[in-house]
Parts: sequence; structure tokens; C-alpha cells
Amino acid sequence: MSLINTGRGAGSSRLDRCPLSPYVTQTMAKPKTDPNYKVVAENRRARFDYAIEDDIECGIVLEGSEVKSLREGGANIAESYAEVAGAELWLVNSYIAPYNKARSFPHIEKRRRKLLVSKKELARLWSETQRKGMTLVPLVLYFNHRGRAKLKIGIAKGKKTVDKRQTEAKRDWQRQKARLMKDHS
Repeated sequence: MSLINTGRGAGSSRLDRCPLSPYVTQTMAKPKTDPNYKVVAENRRARFDYAIEDDIECGIVLEGSEVKSLREGGANIAESYAEVAGAELWLVNSYIAPYNKARSFPHIEKRRRKLLVSKKELARLWSETQRKGMTLVPLVLYFNHRGRAKLKIGIAKGKKTVDKRQTEAKRDWQRQKARLMKDHS
């Protein structure tokens, strides 16, 4: 097998004549679903307390000192929730630690932060939350591959105690099954 592409004709580019072209083009292109982001805060309890039906990624409006604090990893979204109010989506009760070097213009740690979604998504979120028992729960706060702060929120329904026990039993069985399979092989 030859590494040199031959017989391409007059329309071939310099990259096509390169002996490593099949390898270069494959490594240069990033897949669109590559999770190349830095997680700042995660709501691990959300999947235990709620049955997540759907999730959506949205932007978040932040001040400068909040962004610096997030880059240091000082955030907590465990007790927060999202709500639709006044034709806008808001993140309520989220905590972003104060940034020590921003003494002149510090930010308020627990303030309502505006979330950025399209009007179509906002209408869908509002209609989903009008159903009985549905709420908007923040799942993950992260920086995407472009360095923008994003928040993934889930449309969720609260679980009852019985459902939580079933989830826990199922998780324990999966762990036990994995141990058995590991010991068996």
C-alpha cells in the first residue's frame, strides 16, 4: 500500500499530494460532539431527586469577577433552580464565590442570573413547567471549547421515595453485576 495519493488529476491540492494526507485530515478535524469543556460545578443530587426528561444548554449572563471566580472553580448549583419570569429565564439561588482580587467591584454571591435561550426554547420551557410536577433543574455549569460559560438545565419531575429506592437498588445491582463479571473473567 502506497502512502502517496496518485492519479488525482489537475484539481488536486497540496494537501492531497502530501504523503500523510489521510492521517492529517483525520487528526485536524475536531468532532462536533467532543466534550472538550471544563466542568465548574455539577449538581449530582439532581439525577437522584428528579427524573430528568430532557435537557437544554443555555448561556449565562455574568459579571467579570464572576467569570474569574468560575475559572478558579468557586461555584455551587446544588440548591439552585431555574424559572421563567417576565418572558425571561432566570437562575435562582446559585452561589458563585467572591473573587479575591476584585475588591473595587465585587459581585453579589447569590443573585438571580439571566439565562440565554431562544424565544422558541423559552416558550417550550414555559409550557413544560406549567404541567403538574415539572421543574427546571440546573445539571452542569461549565466552560465550552470556546471559553464561554454554559449551563445545562434539565426539565425534570420530582421522584417519590419509592422511586429513589428503586433507582438506588438498580444502581447497586449494576455495581454488583460488574464485580461478578470482573471476578468471573
